[in-house]
Amino acid sequence: MSEQQATAAAATDKPAKNTRTLVGKVVSDKRSKTITVLIERRTKHELYGKIVAKSSKYHAHDENNEYKLGDVVEIAETRPISKTKAWTVTRLVQKAIVV
Repeated sequence: MSEQQATAAAATDKPAKNTRTLVGKVVSDKRSKTITVLIERRTKHELYGKIVAKSSKYHAHDENNEYKLGDVVEIAETRPISKTKAWTVTRLVQKAIVV
């Protein structure tokens, strides 16, 4: 019985296989239990072929308000938590540099 509980606990720690994950920078932490993450990507323009920088902002759930402005975090897609929030923070990639 304890083996089954151990494997069940290990399965809950990892995100699901088909879950999308993104890495981006925290640009706002003003809302309670929510951070705004800026995801930047570089794509090739369809017609001209030039490399263009595109960005998107996602609201992610931060249960303990532990991530601050400037941190680089990984977010994973989850069930909708609110009207605009369907992502949750999975880990801290890099802490913000204090100036």
